[in-house]
Amino acid sequence: MAIRTPEERPVQSSATSSKPGIHADLLEDVRLLWHDLRGLTHDHIKLATLEAKRAGKSLVSMVVAGVVMAVLLIGVWIGLIAAAALALIESNMVGGTEAILLITGANLVVALLLFWFIRSRSRYLLFPETVHSLRGKEDS
Repeated sequence: MAIRTPEERPVQSSATSSKPGIHADLLEDVRLLWHDLRGLTHDHIKLATLEAKRAGKSLVSMVVAGVVMAVLLIGVWIGLIAAAALALIESNMVGGTEAILLITGANLVVALLLFWFIRSRSRYLLFPETVHSLRGKEDS
């Protein structure tokens, strides 16, 4: 910190009034403190800006990696579905068209179950208990 200690302040002669010297020293200390505060604030804002920039780049790279991973997983799922259809056809349980329709129907059922699950959980996104508690206090 740039505030001067009493030892660093200029010595005043006894002939001059001590009041103007103390006032000048206090103003100088306030000025130095203000400059230190401005510098510290600038450093904090610069650090926050750099970290926000780094966080943005990380988010973009994570989204890109997630999209690539999703495409790869879709390819894996299609391969598993094709293998299941071929297994059904080779075992002579069903024909080719029936195997594809059976697996497509199974995928549709799983998708509908996931849709129902997501919909049932979406109500928690609205913070229902917090909203209820706030409304309860307003009504009282």
